[in-house]
Amino acid sequence: MRNQQDYLNKAALYDLLADYYKYTHPSMHIHYYQKHLKYINFALKAQQREMNLSNQPSYVRVLHAVPDAPSVDVYLNANRVLRDVAFKDISDYLTLPAGKYHIDIYPAGTGVNTLISKKVNIEPGKVYTLAAVGTTKKLQLLPFIDEPAVPSGEAKIKFIHLSPDAPAVDIGVKGGDTVFSDISFKQASEYLNLTPMSVNLEARIAGTKNKVLDIPNVKLNANQAYTIVALGFADGEPELEALLLKG
Repeated sequence: MRNQQDYLNKAALYDLLADYYKYTHPSMHIHYYQKHLKYINFALKAQQREMNLSNQPSYVRVLHAVPDAPSVDVYLNANRVLRDVAFKDISDYLTLPAGKYHIDIYPAGTGVNTLISKKVNIEPGKVYTLAAVGTTKKLQLLPFIDEPAVPSGEAKIKFIHLSPDAPAVDIGVKGGDTVFSDISFKQASEYLNLTPMSVNLEARIAGTKNKVLDIPNVKLNANQAYTIVALGFADGEPELEALLLKG
């Protein structure tokens, strides 16, 4: 969708053309001046949309996906907002005004020696999952955009690969067609709209039929978005598994 500046640029162009024909070709002058007014009107409407959007709250949840990290406390601008978040835990969505935030993640109950310290920019009207990923030797906080809106009567699903030692994978129906192809560590698929169903899925090494993880009994209800997250170690403990999250 074009923004206010795009429309203002168009309006300025048509204003120049209207001036060019003002005395030599009155009908062309009127034609381009009407276009100038049209795009001025579009710019005003775009400005109103952008102002409305800037006032919309944002929603942020935190996922602990670091298999060898302890439980953690999460601080937002030096205020603790989540306590004792264990591996595989995901918080409820926090409602936040748009803006820049400093996030610190500490071992639970300590408040010293951050595991992760990161500045994040939260845009208005967006829904985020912030995932702590990697291993304790190399930790990151990654933002993933959630899109909870679903066409009426449908379901939709995406996949996020958060296992630090697993290869790139395809996600497919058990023994059948591929749903998501070649998703590497820290990558997310796009959402896929589906008819509500229950289905058995599996993760396979990308481009092969070699299964690395069963994802059984995935129930997709109408009017709901879902995210499958692969986490844990492919070779070690805690072992590789899949979480089915709403959103």
